[in-house]
Amino acid sequence: MAKESIKSRQIKRLKLFYKYNKKREILKKKKKYLELQKIPKNSSIVRLKNICKLTGRTRGYMRNFGISRIEFRRLSSNGLIPGIKKSSW
Repeated sequence: MAKESIKSRQIKRLKLFYKYNKKREILKKKKKYLELQKIPKNSSIVRLKNICKLTGRTRGYMRNFGISRIEFRRLSSNGLIPGIKKSSW
């Protein structure tokens, strides 16, 4: 499991992204790059990383569910994800 500090840093970046997103788009269209540099770097979309909401794992991330493949398997095996069941043929 990832450290809590890594998860909280990700949440902080997400909040900064939502806060500065419109301002960033306007400055890009006006081509005011000096003002754009004054905005925090962590407010950029490329600073965000896909991490599991439960464990903080970065690899094996499933976008549709927002969790890693390991947690997806555990939750679906226990029947905790609605509409998902183990297939057998």
